[in-house]
Amino acid sequence: MRSNAQFGPVEVSPDGRTMTVTVPLQLATRGGRKIVLTPDHAPPSVPRITMVDDRLVHALARGHRWQRMLEKGEYTSTEAIAAKEGVSRSFVSRLLRLTLLAPDIVEAILDGRHGGALQAEVLKGALPLNWDQQRSRFAS
Repeated sequence: MRSNAQFGPVEVSPDGRTMTVTVPLQLATRGGRKIVLTPDHAPPSVPRITMVDDRLVHALARGHRWQRMLEKGEYTSTEAIAAKEGVSRSFVSRLLRLTLLAPDIVEAILDGRHGGALQAEVLKGALPLNWDQQRSRFAS
């Protein structure tokens, strides 16, 4: 299979036995693992490497579960959830905010296509409520 990817200069050793090819790549950390991302300009025949961030998916699922429990009346407040789950009230509030993410951002998280900035913002708890603002802030 032949690729049209743009690589750096090729260097051949003076004896002609060694060739060095420079390939642009980007390293990222997702879910505590280091991964190599392919360049944005790579041709379609070279698939982008994606990795689902298990911690972020777990946080999303937990927030939605707690939201359902609040709606059903199983819990009456974030304090009650925090006491039962053994976490802080602010942690519960941060995860509950994830239920307000735009559907396409949630889909990107589940597919591993979200940008690294999203995880940092989630950990800080700084999520805009407006879906268009979310999309501009977390565009990957």
